[in-house]
Amino acid sequence: MVQVKDTRTKLITEKPFRLMLSLSLPAIIGMVVIGLYNFIDAVFVGQMISPQAMGAVTVSYPFTLVNSAIATLIGVGSASVLSRAIGKKEQSTIDKIMGNLIMSVLLLSVAVTVLGMIFTRQILILSGAKGEILENAVIYLRIIFAGSIFVNFSQAANMVMRGEGLLKRAMLIMGAGAVLNIILAPIMISITHSVSGAAYATVTAQVTQAVITLWYFLKKSKNVGIHAIRIDKALIPEVLSVGISAMLMQLMQLIQQTIMYNTAASYGGNEWQIILGACLRIQAFAFIPLWGISQGFQPAIGTNYGAKEYLRVKKITRTFIIGATVFSLLFYIPVMAFPQAMLSMFITEAGTAQMGVGSLRLFFSTYILLGVMILSITLFQSLGKGGIAAILTLLRQMVFFIPLALILPGVGSLGIHGVFLAPVLTDIGVLVLSSILIAKVFIKMNTFKSSNYTNISENQVICPAQKNS
Repeated sequence: MVQVKDTRTKLITEKPFRLMLSLSLPAIIGMVVIGLYNFIDAVFVGQMISPQAMGAVTVSYPFTLVNSAIATLIGVGSASVLSRAIGKKEQSTIDKIMGNLIMSVLLLSVAVTVLGMIFTRQILILSGAKGEILENAVIYLRIIFAGSIFVNFSQAANMVMRGEGLLKRAMLIMGAGAVLNIILAPIMISITHSVSGAAYATVTAQVTQAVITLWYFLKKSKNVGIHAIRIDKALIPEVLSVGISAMLMQLMQLIQQTIMYNTAASYGGNEWQIILGACLRIQAFAFIPLWGISQGFQPAIGTNYGAKEYLRVKKITRTFIIGATVFSLLFYIPVMAFPQAMLSMFITEAGTAQMGVGSLRLFFSTYILLGVMILSITLFQSLGKGGIAAILTLLRQMVFFIPLALILPGVGSLGIHGVFLAPVLTDIGVLVLSSILIAKVFIKMNTFKSSNYTNISENQVICPAQKNS
């Protein structure tokens, strides 16, 4: 329990800004290397094969989010339970985490592999993929589905490490897989001369990462070991109630991007599908560091909330939101200033890249505001309020977005540009609602503060045990 105590003490005593840096920087690096998998695949196949091959990888990407959804469902839910258990010092709960995670991931991954490989072509047709793009996408996606169990286990277990506060270790394990993918991708593409090389490189890296992760929890972890591998009837409802909102974000992104690709095909054809694919890859990669910040945010909030440190929950939330907004400028400024150069990383045809300049700027215009939204959802997940997080997710990716994406292209002369405007208007609406909900939660925490921390100033942090001593 020594490491748990040390981690817990750090999370409930360290200054919010220093805590943000120590948790977020390794988490950002870790999430960036996760995002490198599909990003690197798209870059290499676009440069080494053809724009159509890049289009196949990008059209396939939304369907790989089924695996991300499973890993997120089990991983985020388990991490939230873990961080609150650490705050409460509940070792019996901590001991159940990994056994429950492994069995849950195994059952869900087998289903995805079997169904995904059988219906690969059918689901890709839903995105509007045709011809050469469709044929390449079928090859790529079937190989990715074959490796589902490995990516799901390694990513879900990695989230548990982050929930424990061991973000550097989580980063190093994820980094090993990403580096291997970067090395193998050009080699295997050169050997196969097709998108299958990129897929084989990705699966090989994921298998390696899964083996390292399993070895860590079997041999090295001092606190969160692997005990009975089974579904825990007491634990699984709590894991799912929190994880489902995070899973919905992944699954709804699948639906969202499928609709966008289909609408782009209807209003602009394959050329605009390629442009949309490049825009989505740029935004997805830029979005990953915000996810990294949220991964550092989760154990800090969950542990402090579990320890009833409500004043610190508020301070940490404010610090992370400011940090995420400032950090987003590192991506926002280059993309808005050099959109054609960004698109040219994926699109070798200069004329096509030039066509997409205005659409990329429009599509990326609200990126700087997304830190508030993602941290809002993470806040509610960390507090165990999965219902609110699920509502925000559904509003962003279903309730607001789908009507806008289907209606706007037919409004006036918007046409294909309506596809890029729909997520912008959606994000603005969800941002306003998120801000209101956070304010309400903070007001409620003021009540908790006055009942648990009578006569404590805003700048003083006293644990309940200290108060009663």
